[in-house]
Amino acid sequence: MTNKDERMKQIEGDMTEKTLSAYRQLGPTRYRETSGLYYEDFEIGDTFEHRPGRTITDVDNIWMTLLTMNVQPVHFDAAYAAKTEWRKMLVDSTLTLALLTGMSVRTVSAKVVANLGWDKVKATYPIFAGDTLYAESTVLSKRESKSRPTQGIVTVSTRGLNQDGKEVMSFERTMLIYKRGHSPEAAANY
Repeated sequence: MTNKDERMKQIEGDMTEKTLSAYRQLGPTRYRETSGLYYEDFEIGDTFEHRPGRTITDVDNIWMTLLTMNVQPVHFDAAYAAKTEWRKMLVDSTLTLALLTGMSVRTVSAKVVANLGWDKVKATYPIFAGDTLYAESTVLSKRESKSRPTQGIVTVSTRGLNQDGKEVMSFERTMLIYKRGHSPEAAANY
């Protein structure tokens, strides 16, 4: 047995099988897609890779600057941007934050009551049109809500990576999450 085989056996031995379903069975051959985790499903240290990735276009970037009234020309004026150290239009960092947050919703906040805040946001590498972003979130902490017994508070650290695996942004996000059996899903026919 090689060292690689021994390491893989060790990794496999340390892994506990856990399945988080993406479908709820409605009948013998009928299923409904589900999204998100309940408070009970989060375990500190779990990391979720969010897919699909998203390739950013100039149109995405220009629309974001228009929607948010960001007047920094490096984001929408190619002639201006060509004279900067970037030599081309730089993607607005609030677009990056919004995309990475959105990528994580299916898993970490589809069962959210409310976002409680973003913290420690860091733009760590420039992004340009044509870059593809991927996200991953690691559970940092969780606790039951003191004032809302049917909900809990979860904090995750999310990292954005480009197509080359370089970290482009990181942040922490804290959310109030429904506990199992207490979300509006049944009443809303979800």
